[in-house]
Amino acid sequence: MKARSRRHKMPPLQMQKGRFVFVAARSASSRNVSRSLGVVIGTVFLLSCVAGLAGAARLNTSPAPPPELEPHLAAIAGLAQPSPMVKIPEGWFLMGTVRKDDDPFGLETQYDDTEFPQRRIWLDAFSVDRDEVSMGEYLAFLHRHELPIPLKLRHLIWHLIDVHVLPDYVMARWPALYVSWDEADQFCRARGKRLPTEAEWEKAARGTDGRVFPWGADPPTADVAVFGLYHVHQIPLVAAVDSFDEGQSPYGLRHMAGNVREWVHDWFGPDSYPLMPERNPQGAEAGRYKSVRGGSWRSRPQLLRTATRNGATPATRSPNIGFRCARTLSYPDDEVIDEAHPSDPDRAE
Repeated sequence: MKARSRRHKMPPLQMQKGRFVFVAARSASSRNVSRSLGVVIGTVFLLSCVAGLAGAARLNTSPAPPPELEPHLAAIAGLAQPSPMVKIPEGWFLMGTVRKDDDPFGLETQYDDTEFPQRRIWLDAFSVDRDEVSMGEYLAFLHRHELPIPLKLRHLIWHLIDVHVLPDYVMARWPALYVSWDEADQFCRARGKRLPTEAEWEKAARGTDGRVFPWGADPPTADVAVFGLYHVHQIPLVAAVDSFDEGQSPYGLRHMAGNVREWVHDWFGPDSYPLMPERNPQGAEAGRYKSVRGGSWRSRPQLLRTATRNGATPATRSPNIGFRCARTLSYPDDEVIDEAHPSDPDRAE
């Protein structure tokens, strides 16, 4: 009979003085000092605190998670709350980057040739989700349309529950993870929306003044964005989608830099900027990669710039790529539709 390995269960989170506290006890076989790490709802859950603990469990990706996971998946989906939408007015904005020889931000900025040249672009009015699509919304969508939950996501959620005792309502407000481009596109279409174009995403992130970061010219700090983090067991270190007001864009959008990168509509065209039309560009006609924007919890500071571009194959499922949706406005003075309206087929119940 095969001996069972000893399971090291992490203690539950406890509410103390309005914040969640996770206490890691001293290990007799290590030098780790007993410590407690506060986690405020709407800020990053710093799971990296357990990375050095003796016996900390790795994220298991072999057998399927046990049946006990199913009620948690249903609970997370049941806690889904749709994001309000924000209207972005019609008009011109600056898209792309101006090449500079100096590094005014001290970030060892790695400008990418795909960001050049900076162009003056006109966009018709549109609306866009204020927040990234949440884990609760994504699971509710998969359940409602009878789509399978990605196995890696199932393993992640079970690991967070079984090892880190993370409550369902916290995970419900995390951004959607391990989402393919096709699923993101299907999610938005099911709600009468669509993925934003790359140009729409950039205008929503930087406004009309060509700012380098959503919040302005100052380099990123932990007060405005979730970035530059690492976990030895590859656990996503993300924040709630409706957090980090200090880092919002000129239009009030959250997490347009950091947390998770975001799928957009366009095919990634490495040399598309010089040739794109000046009005309502839609990106390359075809390609191998779909564009992703915004940097993530793993990104270096320079990759949080509003002009930074990247791409991934549409089938990619990543712990650092999520999405948000947009909607075309028929007339510039259209009102933004309440996302909890009863006509929404995928509204939270």
